[in-house]
Amino acid sequence: MIINDKAGVAEKIKEVLHTVFDPEIPVNIVELGLVYEISSTEEGVVHVTMTLTAPGCPVAGDIVREVNDKVAAVEGVTETHVMLTFDPPWDKEMMSEEARLDLGFL
Repeated sequence: MIINDKAGVAEKIKEVLHTVFDPEIPVNIVELGLVYEISSTEEGVVHVTMTLTAPGCPVAGDIVREVNDKVAAVEGVTETHVMLTFDPPWDKEMMSEEARLDLGFL
């Protein structure tokens, strides 16, 4: 995950993103490796670049909306932009070791 944090809010954002789960997988989106980048400006404008486990994810809108809402609620954040990308495409190797262990991939 790339972090460019001029507003000093990245750790708080990572904390709240640990509470966002793909409803089909019992692991948060950070541990799944779905969050590619968090950046913030000095003014508190935050950009989150993320992906999903599959391009056709039926709950994509819900996950992006939850990320947007939770990041927007972080103290010091004045504006939030969540960008969904599939480049690079997600694969199981992007998960943390803990997530792979929890899901039985290790």
